[in-house]
Amino acid sequence: MEYDFTDEASGWLEAEAPQGPDASATAPPPPRPVPERPPIAPQVSQLAKIGGDRAGWPTEFGAFAEWWLGEKSLDQGGINPRIAPVGNQGAKLMLLVEQPEAEDSDHLLSGPQGRLLGNMLLAMGLEREQCYIASALPRHMPLPDWPALHGAELAEITAHHIALARPERILAFGRNILPLLGHDMAQDPAALQLFNHEGTSIPALAAGSLESLLVHAGRRARFWRRWLEWTDDWS
Repeated sequence: MEYDFTDEASGWLEAEAPQGPDASATAPPPPRPVPERPPIAPQVSQLAKIGGDRAGWPTEFGAFAEWWLGEKSLDQGGINPRIAPVGNQGAKLMLLVEQPEAEDSDHLLSGPQGRLLGNMLLAMGLEREQCYIASALPRHMPLPDWPALHGAELAEITAHHIALARPERILAFGRNILPLLGHDMAQDPAALQLFNHEGTSIPALAAGSLESLLVHAGRRARFWRRWLEWTDDWS
């Protein structure tokens, strides 16, 4: 059933005008005009383009960390420090998380999420030195506006970062990473199988955030099954 609503009073709310010779004396004053309400603009999150001019983006892997820590336009600042990625170019596995942990000060993932990741790597039979560990954001933010960040070229910066790192495979933790890798959010995360960029395709696996894996044993078990399937033919 549909209803018709208006902002002005009408119908039974209007007073009936009196009749007769004394009508002018007893008639209520005319109602005050109701000022028109200005239209409410839709709330659209917008951020200025981050990363500065693309011509100034680092073109060498060795220069990326310094740019990541120093480029002012990469974020709006905050109380947490920027944290550099760690690892070598051409790593066996790139581990990509949404952002540094709140506890991070000197190196990436130094808190409980990092300890979980360390245990996972042991079970995977991987050394940290075989991995390149990076975050999509340079510093921890309490409530990142991911849609706005995506529109501010964070996806392009992430793709550029991966292209410089040239890992064999990518393991991405966190749902907000998926659009940065070109994944349609309407699809199941398991549909992400390749990261395609400038003619290069890298096998990719999407997982829940380390924070969620830390508190949900069932999610850890599901991830582990997918990991074993994904790496069944990986030597």
